Amino acid sequence: MSPSSADMPSASGTPPTIADVARAASVSKTTASDALRGHGRVAEPTRQVVLETARRLGYVPNRSARTLRTSVTDTIALYFPEFLTSAEYYMSFVFGVVEQAARAGLNVTLLSSGNPPRRGAVPQVDGLVLCDPAAEDPVVRQLMGSGLPVVTAERYVGDRQPTGVIWSDHESSMIELLDHLRDSGARRPAFVAPGATSDWSVTLRSAHARWCAGNGVPKILRRAPFGAGREQVQSVVRDLLAAEPGIDALVCAPDGAAAAVLPELRAAGRTVGEDLLLASCVDCSAMRSAEPPITAIDLHPRSMGAESARLLCEILSGGTPPGTVRTLPVELNIRASTRR
Repeated sequence: MSPSSADMPSASGTPPTIADVARAASVSKTTASDALRGHGRVAEPTRQVVLETARRLGYVPNRSARTLRTSVTDTIALYFPEFLTSAEYYMSFVFGVVEQAARAGLNVTLLSSGNPPRRGAVPQVDGLVLCDPAAEDPVVRQLMGSGLPVVTAERYVGDRQPTGVIWSDHESSMIELLDHLRDSGARRPAFVAPGATSDWSVTLRSAHARWCAGNGVPKILRRAPFGAGREQVQSVVRDLLAAEPGIDALVCAPDGAAAAVLPELRAAGRTVGEDLLLASCVDCSAMRSAEPPITAIDLHPRSMGAESARLLCEILSGGTPPGTVRTLPVELNIRASTRR
């Protein structure tokens, strides 16, 4: 079938506009714009018609003109503390955000605690994604007060409400993990907990305390600094083993910590999966490749990043109201480290 004159590039050589795409696709300019940016509630067949029409016409969005006309930058910002950039969870989260933003035609700029916005300055972006924001982080407080739409991955425990939230039920997953250890024979489990005031950290510590009280077992807990390195976590566990030689299970919250402490456990004469059960609150490649493989909670960080970006895009387009909260399921992966 030959394309109609409405589908042909302009004879004058003038680049096609969004109005040209809308006219050729027989939709409104708003629908065409939403379809091209991946925003709004556009039916998938309509979206595909618009995308194919834009391709045939050779339409390219004029970002500079759009920015000047509407003060929209087509850019969102992602923030997390700089010392977490080596953690596998956060890198997977970043990929999820970037991939979803790209599908919506948006750029992503990274903000870190090492290069924060100037005090009082508002980032030149359309909205923000904050990954498990800690209440004591001054950059988080500044961004939460910027007036920009903010979607947080996990709830914010500070004094401001984000525009949207994607969160997971970490209390239930922690209880499930501790129940599994109990059912596997553990009677004196210890917990190396994160020390920060993020929602994830606070929830894990409170769930552990309630589980210990409800099961009549001693609360054996040590804290590791948020973002603690390998040596710091090993030192915490070394001191724990010396003070509590009778522990028969160990749960490590920090990303990668459970695999990092294996040498300390062996040096103390403990055999993982036999006289000591070992588990992690964050699954990653180090848990899967450890010997023995380590039981861990899969937080699906890539999906968490993608869903956070998706929700922000929907709020920016007006397709989803501010205040929306969505839940992302997590799952416990049981491996040889907790099977006696």
